[in-house]
Amino acid sequence: MDFVQSRTVDPAKLDAMVGRAVSDLSAGYGGVMVSLGHRLGLYKAMAEAGPVTSRALAKRAGCAERYVREWLGSQVAGGYATYHTISDTYELTLEQALVLANEDSPVFIPNAWSVPASMWADEDKAIEAFRTGSGIPWGDHDGRLYCGVAAFYRNAYKASLVPEWLPALDGVVAKLKAGALVADVGCGHGHSTVLMAEAFPASKFHGFDTHQESIVEAQDVATGAGVADRTSFSTARADNYPGSGYDLICFFDCLHDMGDPVAAAAQAAKALAPDGTVMLVEPFANDKVDDNISPVARMYYAASTTICCAHAVSDGGRMVLGAQAGEARLAGVFRKAGFTRFRRAFETPFNLILEARL
Repeated sequence: MDFVQSRTVDPAKLDAMVGRAVSDLSAGYGGVMVSLGHRLGLYKAMAEAGPVTSRALAKRAGCAERYVREWLGSQVAGGYATYHTISDTYELTLEQALVLANEDSPVFIPNAWSVPASMWADEDKAIEAFRTGSGIPWGDHDGRLYCGVAAFYRNAYKASLVPEWLPALDGVVAKLKAGALVADVGCGHGHSTVLMAEAFPASKFHGFDTHQESIVEAQDVATGAGVADRTSFSTARADNYPGSGYDLICFFDCLHDMGDPVAAAAQAAKALAPDGTVMLVEPFANDKVDDNISPVARMYYAASTTICCAHAVSDGGRMVLGAQAGEARLAGVFRKAGFTRFRRAFETPFNLILEARL
């Protein structure tokens, strides 16, 4: 406190800092409202109804009107819904509906709020990890984490994986059309595996993950999509999964979670076909901390603190990359594993799509 008192406070800078903090606090409150709106079907009912009164919306969604009216106020205040004063009605614009109501939209966001909810639930574990240097395995987190991560990435992958990312790799699409052998390492709930299997029926896909509950979910996802005949899922580590001669080995937003990413890359080198390709999809990051100043980078650093780094430490922690590793560090991992070619094939505001070859 003496340090603060010994300095002159700039009122304008203080106001700006307080404004930023209150805005962030408001966003945290708003996230709870978004999750409620999604789980109660309020956004979908609004999207289907057009301009609607609070009473009519409550009836459509099967909710109590007084709660719905207050919830609608929060949506208008946050710019998540539009209010028409003369008719006393509420409406979602097309853009608002794409973000909040359309579950197939690549920008659908409500499920992503399950991730910070899980982070709050696991706060005591994070505090213990900070104080002791211990790790937190992926499977030890609050259950909302797995569904939130899977749902958040599923739509982004659906929009980009087949039409943009795979074509950016040299010769991979032609192999997949002809019939390739593919490993999806760290497959989670299997959405990435299933998307590729749907697009390329001549190929075979094997998903591997250490989290048994995710493997069970992946099998159900594949069965529901009608691709169980060309997909398989099993528990295995990234440094010792079975099989060889893979034409394509994929790491979707997972390499940075591993305790020994060099060993995972070395296993890929061992399991690849002679002209095989590794597709590495990682959170977008520049190589320097001061070049990673953005809302997306802040989100990734925060998740990395309590989830990604925590799991890597629990997994041995030989190299804890974190979710903002950047292309240069990732290239170094693959060079150490024996790869001679590494390039950025594509990028989005959320992801780097990197290609590695021997």
